[in-house]
Amino acid sequence: MIQMTQLHTPKASRNQETGRLSFMHPVSPFSRRLPLRGGPSRRVRTAVVPVAPAPCTFSSVPASKTITKTVPKTAPKTASKKFATTALASALLTLLAVAPAHADGRDTDKDEDKAPRPPASMSTVGGALLGKPGTQVRPGADAPALPKKLTGRSWIVADAETGDVLAAHNAHWPLPPASTLKMLFADTLLPKFPATTTHKVTQDDLSGIGAGSSMVGVKENYTYSVHDLWLGVFLRSGNDAVHVLSAMNEGKAKTVAEMQAHAEELQAHDTKVVSPDGYDEKGQVSSAYDLTLFARSGMQKADFREYAATATAKFPGEKKKGKKRETFEIQNTNRLLTGDGLAGIEPYEGIAGVKNGYTSNAGYTFTGIAQRGERVLLVTVMNPDDKERGAVYKETARLFDWGFAAAGKVDPVGKLVGPKSEEAAQAGEQAEAGGAGNDGAGKPGEPERAAAAGAADAAGDGGGFGIALGVMGGVLVLVAAGVFFGNRRWPLRRPPAS
Repeated sequence: MIQMTQLHTPKASRNQETGRLSFMHPVSPFSRRLPLRGGPSRRVRTAVVPVAPAPCTFSSVPASKTITKTVPKTAPKTASKKFATTALASALLTLLAVAPAHADGRDTDKDEDKAPRPPASMSTVGGALLGKPGTQVRPGADAPALPKKLTGRSWIVADAETGDVLAAHNAHWPLPPASTLKMLFADTLLPKFPATTTHKVTQDDLSGIGAGSSMVGVKENYTYSVHDLWLGVFLRSGNDAVHVLSAMNEGKAKTVAEMQAHAEELQAHDTKVVSPDGYDEKGQVSSAYDLTLFARSGMQKADFREYAATATAKFPGEKKKGKKRETFEIQNTNRLLTGDGLAGIEPYEGIAGVKNGYTSNAGYTFTGIAQRGERVLLVTVMNPDDKERGAVYKETARLFDWGFAAAGKVDPVGKLVGPKSEEAAQAGEQAEAGGAGNDGAGKPGEPERAAAAGAADAAGDGGGFGIALGVMGGVLVLVAAGVFFGNRRWPLRRPPAS
């Protein structure tokens, strides 16, 4: 049996009949009810430990209108009277006059003048503001200011329950996604194979893996369960495990086609799938907005949530003659889940997944989901400045902190849309409710459904739900992380491509 450690286990859904999160219906192709591993009696229910939000340390923003920011850093502070000479004042004015403004939100110098810029206009799925370059936020009078050190070319902060986008920066900019694309891979294929299914790996299964890929250690001529392979995908971002699962799905071409179709169903129109593992391929792109849709959809599935929240596990190794097959430990590369002592990153309080990635072309990418109290947020960051070790996690953590502090104090700048099929169903319910309302009578429950459907805007509402991701207590996090730090092998400064 594979042993797993989950630092933060999402608690059982309040929708107990389906065993999924209830803010959105599952829409994966081939979706069907599969028995849980070990049967219903083994389902883990984790009590939620309420966590009070940390005091807000951001300055207030008095404006109540939309702000479009192109330069994330503030202007130099006014010199003190002691240094306020005419020459110095003139120099400061000159610096302010020539300071460049860049729509991609990065601080640049002469060597970075050729850095990619976001398109002047992008997709408006989810709202018109999300199609504009630069930072979009609509703060109220008492809203905290956005963090200063944000270098990601694209990022988004959204409420996982309501779908409200609290703030975004070039949200629809199509960029190489690296291994965060594995969220779409998992959301597409997870329902197709029961976890207990086994497969003997062939040489052909492992063909075509990109040079320098991240690997979990799948070996030819060895048998693995589907559960083993998914652990390899989620924890070690193993391209070898992805290729084996794709082979089980009748090959790469079919898998890519199904992933693309599923992306279209989720209205992730910025995404072009070329390789199922996220490895750099010409034309393969996604966006912070789309990756957030994939995470939100994937978290509807109990097995997706389990894998995303698993910190460590035992993975099948080789079998030596006359001995039992060996296992070895694998660790999750999501540093907000496990921490990174060398980078000064602690496990983020309330984190429950989801996926990180890196390639030389994509840079670092990450989508995470976390909870404070009853608030559940999704944050995606793509390609931040990697001069600082762990920048993608540190910027994600700062955006989480801001999002929890800003929730209820900012007006949404857009929405995470629902799947096409769900929006069509909502439209049908609205039409039916409207017809029933003409004579003041309708079916039982119809007024309630009509009210809920009417609350969604044209962009599509995520739907009301009552989900709370499970949060382990701080002591459990520290103890588990402490054990983990003592045994882990830290990655190189530049991780393998994924």
